[in-house]
Amino acid sequence: MITAVDSNVLLDVLGADPNFGPASARALRLAQSQGQSVACEVVWAETARFFPSPAAAQNAFRLLNLEFSAMSAEAALEAGTAWKSYRARGGPKSRVAADFLIGAHALVQADRLLTRDRSFYRSCFKRLPLLDPARTPLHPAGLHR
Repeated sequence: MITAVDSNVLLDVLGADPNFGPASARALRLAQSQGQSVACEVVWAETARFFPSPAAAQNAFRLLNLEFSAMSAEAALEAGTAWKSYRARGGPKSRVAADFLIGAHALVQADRLLTRDRSFYRSCFKRLPLLDPARTPLHPAGLHR
């Protein structure tokens, strides 16, 4: 099982967020107990900006057993398709391309996405299974389609 990890979960864990950190850490541990955890370049970049250096960020990713997974051409094209569909449905311009890249990477190159942004990914990537920290591991129905 390959779990792609969203930036919000990593920032919860690395920043020890008092509201979301414990649940995100539990969900990350659960995902890792079931297989590999990966993040694409967008997630690495969004998360790395909070560290004093690239080396410090890379060390944190290593300590979390998070592997870098470069986005494939297929995933990038899927992101463009999803963004186009979102805009056609009236999605506001404020949504950034990064979320579409993260979702498409997870859809094409992983088995699921660990994220707190369930409503967005549910509406734009209907076929992507989601692992929601708020719903795991306290009850076994944490994986949602």
